[in-house]
Amino acid sequence: MAGRRRWSTEEILDAATELLRTSDAESFSVRKLAATLGTDSSSLYRHFRSKTELLRAVADRILATAMDGYRPEGDWKQRITALALRVREAFGRHPQLAAVWGRYASGGIGSRLVMEEVLGALRASGLPDEEIPARYHRIAVLIAALIASEAEAGALTPEEHEQGMEHFRVAVLGADPARFPTLAHFARDIRPLGADRHAAFEEILAAHLAHIESAILPG
Repeated sequence: MAGRRRWSTEEILDAATELLRTSDAESFSVRKLAATLGTDSSSLYRHFRSKTELLRAVADRILATAMDGYRPEGDWKQRITALALRVREAFGRHPQLAAVWGRYASGGIGSRLVMEEVLGALRASGLPDEEIPARYHRIAVLIAALIASEAEAGALTPEEHEQGMEHFRVAVLGADPARFPTLAHFARDIRPLGADRHAAFEEILAAHLAHIESAILPG
């Protein structure tokens, strides 16, 4: 009788990525992944000690893909912006994994490449070394939150999107002017949360980087 096939780490990550295309981190399980591969969970635990470790590896793989071929260009703000847009694009192709990245810390090569570039860009900005770790953390939180939020909206079905738009219209256009006078005043100009996210992403990031720049003392 032939022995059970041995799956490589890369093959397991391929299958996990594909499974996560149609499910989220909550419903994902090592058992489901093992069933997809036609094996048992114990064979996968030889590669990854837990579901969390596996999810971290999948998310880190997306980061590594985003950094593939990246070359730093421009000043420190341009470098951080270019990197953020690459990461955003990579997770845009795998929206279910964006929340995984925001939830589970990763220490793989992808994560280290991103950290190295952001830290290097901040150091090139002229910030004192003692300020850089905290500034890095704020940037990482901001980018992860924006990407996760955008991915959540992108994962909605057309029916869910239309329901959300209807709720928005009722809440905004139907607001009682006596109780919500300011909301009623701006109602026709207020846009739903999911509108024009690409421009919002870049504007929010640019504003944060400008804030950092304003704190840098001239030579």
